[in-house]
Amino acid sequence: MGTRVKAGSLREMGPDEIRTRVGELREELFNLRFRNTMKQLDNPLKIRESRREMARLLTVLKEKERAGR
Repeated sequence: MGTRVKAGSLREMGPDEIRTRVGELREELFNLRFRNTMKQLDNPLKIRESRREMARLLTVLKEKERAGR
């Protein structure tokens, strides 16, 4: 498939980096969905990959927040 992001490399990122990347992914997902409805998206699987990467990032962020308490 595409470039998969490993959870281990995500855990090395700081919380601010993760929040920034989640914001970028939300914007990217919006654009992908928009292009998909307009039938201009060449690879619809990009939506799934982006969603999963965002889920991984949010999971790691929650882990870090729990560990910080």
